[in-house]
Amino acid sequence: MLTDPATGDVHARLRPLFDAMISSERPQTAIYWLSRPPGIGPALLRKMATGEVAISHATFRDLPSDRARYYLRDLLAAVGVLEPYEPRIERITPWLTEQTAPLTPIHRQTIEQFAHWAVIRRLRHASDRDQLTKGAVQGARHQIKKTIELLAWLEQRDTTIADATQADIESYLASTTTHSVTITAQFTRWLADTGTNHQVRLASLPPSKAAVTMTDDERWRHVRTLLHDHTIRLYVRIGGLFMLLFAQSLTSISRMRADQINTADPARVMVTFRDEPVQMPEPLGALLREQLTRRGHASYASRDNGWLFPGGRPGRHLLTENFRGALVDLGIRPHSARHAALFALATEVPHMILAQALGISHTSAITWAALAARDWSGYIPHRVDR
Repeated sequence: MLTDPATGDVHARLRPLFDAMISSERPQTAIYWLSRPPGIGPALLRKMATGEVAISHATFRDLPSDRARYYLRDLLAAVGVLEPYEPRIERITPWLTEQTAPLTPIHRQTIEQFAHWAVIRRLRHASDRDQLTKGAVQGARHQIKKTIELLAWLEQRDTTIADATQADIESYLASTTTHSVTITAQFTRWLADTGTNHQVRLASLPPSKAAVTMTDDERWRHVRTLLHDHTIRLYVRIGGLFMLLFAQSLTSISRMRADQINTADPARVMVTFRDEPVQMPEPLGALLREQLTRRGHASYASRDNGWLFPGGRPGRHLLTENFRGALVDLGIRPHSARHAALFALATEVPHMILAQALGISHTSAITWAALAARDWSGYIPHRVDR
């Protein structure tokens, strides 16, 4: 399949894939993938080896999008044959072309510029920091779609976005949902920044304040369930406990590396969420030791990628949605659970230590300390005196 006809040996560009497949700890995984009909991936690899198609991302862009080709592309990127890429961002471009088709050329150009230079650019920044989530991508698509709706609404009134007035924008907002106000405000700021239209301006809604909707008794009930219910998937138990006990976000949990877990001391397990290592209570420590032994068995391309929670997609970690869906099914609402944990910790730990240990911003730590009504202003002098 991978033989280069010119040399009679494995194609030089595909050698990393060959090495990864034959050195797999689970040969049946590779055998199943190679023999499973309809064999789209193997057939495409054969074309790459013979030179019928190029070994590049461009090849995949020109082919129909489906799960088999997505998997092969991820696999080739995971083993280093192709450059790293973010598929969730790249899939927005063909979707955008479909969405903008009904618009006039001037509005199509406007929304494409806004999408690429404002919305998608923000996603790329998040991806570069390994902070891109499914929710962020869905939010970006929603933002683009609602902006397209505004442009279509203007076209029905024979108006372009460049000529739209404040009255036009307010009339549109009166006919749509409250959530559209924030989206439209972001778009009008971009219009002003780019010189497209200085006549319209909207203020964004203020961010919602921190609030706690889960009682401490409820939080501890969920903790006990995750600690002792062995029917729940291991990664769900660990992720949920990191959130309920240490106020970690699912985004941060899904991206944790195995080297953040220190098991050098047989008597304890230490986890570094940010700067300061934190000792894990038992049996959470035992769960983490078990996770380290299971890590990387799912795929021959995931064995040594360093993720604490490797995902099914080659070379990538589990998505936050894997954790979120399973926790919701258990009756645990992640947003409420994390807020409850932050509130509880803020009553017991100085905000400066909270930020260092949990990896949250100092501003956020101060906000939760204020909500918990604890004054830690004397903590630093006390610590110095000691």
